[in-house]
Amino acid sequence: MLKSLLIANRGEIACRVIRTAKKLGIRTIAVYSDADRDAVHVRMADAAVHVGGSAARDSYLSIDRIVAACKATGAEAVHPGYGFLSENSRFPKALAEAGIIFVGPPPHAMEQLGDKITSKKIAAAAGVSTVPGHMDLIESPDEAARISAQIGYPVMIKASAGGGGKGMRIAWTDDEAREGFERSKSEAASSFGDDRIFIEKFVTQPRHIEIQLIGDQHGNVLYLNERECSVQRRNQKVIEEAPSPFLDAATRKAMGEQAVALAKAVGYFSAGTVEFIVDGDRNFYFLEMNTRLQVEHPVTELITGLDLVELMLRVADGEPLPLTQADIGINGWALESRIYAEDPYRNFLPSVGRLTRYRPPAENLVTAPFIRNDTGVEEGGEISTFYDPMIAKLCTWAPTRLEAIDVMQDALDEFELEGVGNNVPFLSAVMGQERFRSGRLTTGYIAEEFPNGFNGVALDADSLRHLAALACCSAFALDHRLYPATPEPRAVLIGTERWDFSVRADGIEYWLTAPDGRKLLVESGWKPGMSLCIARVDGTLHHVKISRVTGGFRLRWRGADLVARVLLPRVADLMPLMPVKVPPDLSKFLLCPMPGQVVRIDVTEGQVVEDGQTLAIVEAMKMENVLKAEKRARVSKVRVKPGAVLAVDEVILEFEAI
Repeated sequence: MLKSLLIANRGEIACRVIRTAKKLGIRTIAVYSDADRDAVHVRMADAAVHVGGSAARDSYLSIDRIVAACKATGAEAVHPGYGFLSENSRFPKALAEAGIIFVGPPPHAMEQLGDKITSKKIAAAAGVSTVPGHMDLIESPDEAARISAQIGYPVMIKASAGGGGKGMRIAWTDDEAREGFERSKSEAASSFGDDRIFIEKFVTQPRHIEIQLIGDQHGNVLYLNERECSVQRRNQKVIEEAPSPFLDAATRKAMGEQAVALAKAVGYFSAGTVEFIVDGDRNFYFLEMNTRLQVEHPVTELITGLDLVELMLRVADGEPLPLTQADIGINGWALESRIYAEDPYRNFLPSVGRLTRYRPPAENLVTAPFIRNDTGVEEGGEISTFYDPMIAKLCTWAPTRLEAIDVMQDALDEFELEGVGNNVPFLSAVMGQERFRSGRLTTGYIAEEFPNGFNGVALDADSLRHLAALACCSAFALDHRLYPATPEPRAVLIGTERWDFSVRADGIEYWLTAPDGRKLLVESGWKPGMSLCIARVDGTLHHVKISRVTGGFRLRWRGADLVARVLLPRVADLMPLMPVKVPPDLSKFLLCPMPGQVVRIDVTEGQVVEDGQTLAIVEAMKMENVLKAEKRARVSKVRVKPGAVLAVDEVILEFEAI
């Protein structure tokens, strides 16, 4: 077994690799940038080396600095995690020259499979089903439009060296093909240093299903079943599960065998993933192969009982795989929710800042159902603009899919995360949707289910009544002096809804009586200062995030974010008479929707712009965001220049009506 391991990565994947290495008795070495000096993975490791500035190109993407760190610490091997240098074939070559083991595939396999154009040609030669498309390089926007029309819309425009949803656009028209080509090419250049673009047919009603592989250096390659990753936003996976609710045994076997054939065709070993697009008739087509460990690997581990990082380390050390294909089974169901620092109420724009509160649900990997949380942050840590906005990967396992979903929904309700915008409410909302629970998924799920963006969940009458009851009981606990010994009515207002209750308490039990005589039993251990209320209302368990506001409480539960005001009835009677504050008119400004850098300004002062016209492009967390006009207007002032770094809501342009 290896004696020492340097992890050439950061965040949750660095922590994940360190945990397994420590379990195996391997000395661990972390690397860190200026921004990560106090990061969790740095403290977890046995040793740590500073490798440069905060920008990835100055630290985690610097091959020379990583190799130097290996030499300085005597690292025997390097695990690249995912992202950064994990699929750069120059990295293992440089390590080999220095006599250091790369925990990953051989460079030639990375080169052949890491390039999307080359890999599709290899896949076709190996008998793997592929998507129709144009695999040669494309030089201009007009050529992209011409080729797209020949293939037939819709098409997917993709960066050859891309991954993680970057450098990808769907086009339905010639104009969208031209703009998609330019944006994909620009993103690819900045993210991968490789701006080559190709185009393929976009399969309608598609499901994204991938096969996990593990291979050794003795010619053995196994497939470890599949993962469904269809719930995506901007081609970035959001929720994954294993197995897929769509595949049957015959399709699983066919996909697995084709994935193995592809890996063997290039002499691949280590843990990689072959990604397929699957249509409604279970026809499947090769998309690409990720030669490194995938973000969503925990769900495969949970249904197989295997530790993929351990297998990677053993394979890198030359050991044969300790199992055969017949040993691979499927036990239960697992889900993964990616917790991102992005604001679902602002079209999922990236959010940066300090984690003023970070209290994930307690992990449980001992008794079923299981909860696992892979993370690399802690309370007080900072989410910066330099790296991917992922905060954690929350995973659940249960014997059945619906049980795993229920456990996930409760775990999301318990996940306390403050200081940055985050997608926890959105994830919780998805878990409650009938379409998701029934497994009717496509890669267009989010766009189809949330066509106008995410604005929270509208709760049913019983759920609202339960939350109103919790607010009333919490007000009683906050100051029981408000309530005399004889029950006195209190009114709870949530939006335009009103409930009137009398309260009687005995320990943690509250009996609420409505004017019509209907009673509710609330069992709540909430005390002032607690930010999470775990209570039963009429026997139904609730995990509600709760915080005080003027006159009541803010309540967050199952994707809903509500304010419940607890008042004397006579005060509640007067509330409809209170004036409503009118929000300011911001239609005369183009505001920066997220912290980021201005890439381009496409208009000038005095220019008349039309609805839908591109105004500016802002890059945030390696993704380019195109800002467009919402109506016809004249640009009266350009407030910033390309290259400017802006904060949220900083003014980019001013308009005047025409």
